[in-house]
Amino acid sequence: MNKRVCIFCGANTGNSSEIIQQALVLCDLLVEAGYDLVYGGGETGLMGLCANRFIASGRAVIGIRPKKLIADENSHSGLTELIVVETMSDRKNKMIELSDFFIALPGGTGTLDEIIETYTLHKIGFINKPSGVLNTDGYYDGLKILLDKMDDKGFLKEAAKDLLVIADTPDALMSEMRLD
Repeated sequence: MNKRVCIFCGANTGNSSEIIQQALVLCDLLVEAGYDLVYGGGETGLMGLCANRFIASGRAVIGIRPKKLIADENSHSGLTELIVVETMSDRKNKMIELSDFFIALPGGTGTLDEIIETYTLHKIGFINKPSGVLNTDGYYDGLKILLDKMDDKGFLKEAAKDLLVIADTPDALMSEMRLD
């Protein structure tokens, strides 16, 4: 079986061309390293851009969508496989099951929920699958500040905090997560 990366990201592209460009660079690096993609199954935003990049490179792309999202939004039509689930929790559980590691690109609260859950599961020992964040354009600077505050106030040990890799460039993220 091929190695699989799960990318959490927005169903919108946002308004930063740098975020879009760096997301595509990361996808290219992951494709070159031989990874297939697991993601939310959407066709729009960063989600769609990432899926298209993997598809165009001949990699397998598995989308996981709750029935409600299929009814409300278009799913990507070019997927290798679309897995339909009932709830967002079911979606995360299936993503965790199918993936070897997790990366968050910029996105909304759903993206934040997803990467925090995989990081927490890894931190407390329920999974042995690393999580990383691409901090393009300082998007996740606030998360870094919050994690530092948790450490400073005694709610998060530094060793546990360091399990979430936060890097400013795709190359640095790949290197720090040892994915190349």
